[in-house]
Amino acid sequence: MAKKRKFYVVWEGRRRGVFTEWDECEAQIKGFAEAKYKSFDSLKEAEAALSKSYWEFITPSKAKPVLKEAPANVGKPNPESIAVDAAWNTATGDMEYQGVYVRTGQKLFHQGPFQDGTNNIGEFLAIVHGLAYLQKHQSNLPIYTDSKTAMSWIKRKHANTKLEVTPRNKALFEMLQRAEEWLSKNKFTNAIVKWETEYWGENPADFGRK
Repeated sequence: MAKKRKFYVVWEGRRRGVFTEWDECEAQIKGFAEAKYKSFDSLKEAEAALSKSYWEFITPSKAKPVLKEAPANVGKPNPESIAVDAAWNTATGDMEYQGVYVRTGQKLFHQGPFQDGTNNIGEFLAIVHGLAYLQKHQSNLPIYTDSKTAMSWIKRKHANTKLEVTPRNKALFEMLQRAEEWLSKNKFTNAIVKWETEYWGENPADFGRK
């Protein structure tokens, strides 16, 4: 069955308008503070929505939560950094991950989707990919992630997953092996920092599919 097409309205972002592809919409909202957007099933609905208020289409349960004031020991995120995140489809088991430059929201890398993965594996691979990317560009920028599990795996240099190998995810486990080998053979000074969602909002690398 063909995937149902979506149309994306951006009320507030780098560019306002109706976009027919998620990648185009994402480019307008990623890293943009207080971005406002929503998907619709038809072009007619989307064009009509653009002329109205964003809040007419967002129920209180889906509205962006009020962020807590960050305590002094948390502070604010450093825009001179990269953020990584993974997305896992609960229906298909597919996983993908990406990294973005926090200041501009520019996508630096994207991998997947991979079959039969997990979110933790994606978060781990995203951090290692980010470290390798920064090493290649001789950069000491910090990396933000919202996964404490992935951070602990990086510290151990081992992905402590309980996922079983299958013919569908064999390539993913080969990537895990390469990532662990990279960690064992390379030194890095980049800080890996927890993204504080409750104070700062969504991780800039979030796929926006919640």
